[in-house]
Amino acid sequence: MNINRFISNSKNLLKLAYPILIAQLIQNLMGFADTVMAGRVSATDMAAVAVASSVWLPLILTISGLVMALASIISQLSGAKKFDDVAKASYQTAWIAVFLSIIIIILYYIATPMLIDSLTFDPKLKQLMFDYLGYIVWGGPGYCLYLVLRNYSEGLSFTRPTMIISIIGLIINIPANYIFIYGEFGMPALGGAGCGIATAIVYWVMFLGMLAYAYFSKHLKQAPLFTKFYWPEWSEIKIILALGTPIAFSLLFEVSLFAVVAIILLPFGANVVASHQIAISFSGLVFMLPLSLAIAVTIKVGFEVGQKNLEKAKELCRYSVILGLMIALATASVTVLFRNQIASIYTIDTENLELAAGLMFLAALYQFSDTVQVISAGALRGYKDTKSILYITFFSYWIVGLSFGLILGITDWIVPATGPYGFWIGFISGLTVAAVLMAWRLKVVQNRFDQQAALEY
Repeated sequence: MNINRFISNSKNLLKLAYPILIAQLIQNLMGFADTVMAGRVSATDMAAVAVASSVWLPLILTISGLVMALASIISQLSGAKKFDDVAKASYQTAWIAVFLSIIIIILYYIATPMLIDSLTFDPKLKQLMFDYLGYIVWGGPGYCLYLVLRNYSEGLSFTRPTMIISIIGLIINIPANYIFIYGEFGMPALGGAGCGIATAIVYWVMFLGMLAYAYFSKHLKQAPLFTKFYWPEWSEIKIILALGTPIAFSLLFEVSLFAVVAIILLPFGANVVASHQIAISFSGLVFMLPLSLAIAVTIKVGFEVGQKNLEKAKELCRYSVILGLMIALATASVTVLFRNQIASIYTIDTENLELAAGLMFLAALYQFSDTVQVISAGALRGYKDTKSILYITFFSYWIVGLSFGLILGITDWIVPATGPYGFWIGFISGLTVAAVLMAWRLKVVQNRFDQQAALEY
């Protein structure tokens, strides 16, 4: 390994990645603020926000996955100096995002009358949950357009606006929550449902902030968005959907797996489920580090591929994995050494604390394979190879990871049922398989690009 080349590549990647990381942490803080502020009204209000968020997040995450294709497209266009095509790709992605966000609004108004009568849990909780969803869906179009502009900017290697706009969003979110939860300044007191209005307002503010940046920024003048308007073009939309749909479903497979395991663990008792959620929550925070790096890798690799600089793209892939593993070694060491203290942040219950600390040890092992697979997936997006990510994710998580987790967790086929520990060993197994397959696929794609380049010459 060339140390100087490694340091140079690492600096460039981290410069792109750190604003993305901060933006993601801030978005998590918004969700945390919603939960805490609703919880100060009542446990029912907090539960309503938690349940409604678990419905909303997979929907908006799916659209986010689709829009992520735009960063791959723009980074390659930027590398190839095809700046005139950037606006067209951005507009077509915006049409997709707005259409899907409107579909979610329509589905809410169709499904709510049927569901609100058929669901049998606490009527107040049910009403608060549907009120929250009824408010936040109107923020969906704003957030989706924000995502388009964010990926447009990031695809051109400008990630700091994402961080700045997220900070503005958090600054607005907390007072907006206060106003609509408690009914200040003449507004009605909506309890936990008020978080839905506050979040919808934040979504639109974030969109307007990013719109202003895209319009006035000198950095983005090389690929202007506002000199020409583009109506939907099906041929372009099909290309974006072909790239984005696998990314969207890959994210959905990952999120839904953890939700399904939580449900499977319910018969083991509340303490087991709570401990599992503590480990998942902390792992989710740690995962933002390799995920941010992976997004930076997508941008940089896409740019180099667009420039036909294939050796540089391969070098970036190689050094990004090494950098990611170095970061994983640090975070895994912290997780193991301070697992009891970390668990105590979430709970003071002795039984929960002991079980969560045990799962934290497995969560530390999980970080290495998770880093390799997510960075490799980021590189594959840079090469515009996204279908393989979908197939590998489904096979690794649902066929290998869940199956192995079920065998170890709830059966005596290999060893006596190990409960949550078995499922976490299943997660590690699935992620290890994903890491191996993603790395293998990346090598295949790189060789294919090399062969195509050789034929051109």
